Amino acid sequence: MVLIQLTGGNDGLNTIIPLDQYSNLAKARANILIPESKVLPLNYCTNTGLHPSMTGIQNLYNNELVNIVQGVSYPNPSFSHFRAMDIWLTGSDSTKYLNDGWLGRYLASENPGYPQGYPDSNHPDPLAIEIGPSISTSLIGPDVSMGMAINDIDSFYNMVNNTVSPAPDTPAGHELTFLRYVAQQTQEYNGVIQQAASKAKNLSTLYPTPNDLAEQLKIVARLIAGGLQTPLYIVGISGFDSHVNQVETTDHTIGRHALLLEKLSGAVNAFMDDCKLLNIQHRVAAMTFSEFGRRIKSNGGYGTDHGTAGPVMVFGYDVNPGFIGDNHVIPQTVTDHDNLEMQNDYRSVYASILSDWFQVAPDVMSDVLFQNFPILPIFKSPFQFQSLDLNSSQETLYQNFPNPFTVSTTIRFGTYGGMVTIILLDKSGRLLNTIIKQQYAGGTYEISFLRQSLPAGTYFYQLIDGNNKLTRQMTIVD
Repeated sequence: MVLIQLTGGNDGLNTIIPLDQYSNLAKARANILIPESKVLPLNYCTNTGLHPSMTGIQNLYNNELVNIVQGVSYPNPSFSHFRAMDIWLTGSDSTKYLNDGWLGRYLASENPGYPQGYPDSNHPDPLAIEIGPSISTSLIGPDVSMGMAINDIDSFYNMVNNTVSPAPDTPAGHELTFLRYVAQQTQEYNGVIQQAASKAKNLSTLYPTPNDLAEQLKIVARLIAGGLQTPLYIVGISGFDSHVNQVETTDHTIGRHALLLEKLSGAVNAFMDDCKLLNIQHRVAAMTFSEFGRRIKSNGGYGTDHGTAGPVMVFGYDVNPGFIGDNHVIPQTVTDHDNLEMQNDYRSVYASILSDWFQVAPDVMSDVLFQNFPILPIFKSPFQFQSLDLNSSQETLYQNFPNPFTVSTTIRFGTYGGMVTIILLDKSGRLLNTIIKQQYAGGTYEISFLRQSLPAGTYFYQLIDGNNKLTRQMTIVD
């Protein structure tokens, strides 16, 4: 899993553009809004498009390699850069302060006793790698840091080539060179990183230059292809704090935000292409995150101020393509203080990664995130059919009836209570639509499902209730 941090607070409304809300959006942010004719269209999606700089991500989406989670935030959000990012990195409520990170807690649960005895023959590789000058709070475990940092791009290639950055040709410079070698060689994991890097070369010709994010992702692809078993990587791109001059005044399709989205889009598109060429595409997924979104209404400086919810984009060959959540409803009249409503708690995204990507057990997941959060259908997962206890009415998904059916069928399910989601998937695991998503009291319920325009064939319906997933098969006939 590769986490891509968009530092500064990305403007989601100019990134993922709600075309069905365009008229009201134009009233709220006329001085920065992308012209409707310039918005990039998406396959099978008529009401939403992308910023015109995001042709790479448009390509990925149209090839069914992108899942977009709408309205991601948390209750009582902070508008402080430092505090908001601290919340995202630690996995805390907005009212709680933690010293360790959500990924650090996960890695500590998987690697008890670390760092004592590490690395060893069973754990030769770093548990996490961040490309940057320091370790993210997200990787801090209950006792120690669970990852290592590669300071920058030059540091990686110095490590791989067993060289160091040049120093002055003076006695002091010679001492500095010696100290750099010693520091480099004392890092216990340098050898395995060098070995992995020597076994693979980047194959994609799509990496844009100059593009620091692309350079970071090139390193990640090369290490994974070289056999490094490190499960987590963190990379990033900064500059999203766009209070002023977010766009050019005479052309809203260019400017600071457009340049950042172009770098992000080009880098991710090349990375996914590289993963496919290196035959590691089913081992890799990537996700963007930012400390918060921006306000609905733009300001007088051709920018946007700190807001609440924003989109999270997940990339990979094993994601359910499409959207989770709906376009935000934009009122006809918007004030300077109006914000987007939360649709999905950011910890539901984390829970989905832990559950469906890393196959973490529910009890461990609740220890990492401190409570249970709904699992979102971000990833395709093997279909596991429930062995029914018909004497129990709770957390049960029954066979639809009639089955097969032509026009309509009934789906019966039980729940302990809370948010219940039932989704429809095709035979390949592709998310087709959400049948229901609402709160239920504990008990047994029946809902009617209409075929509508679905062609005859085999489908799956999946109940997501808290941390549990139950799946059954249905058949449509003409």
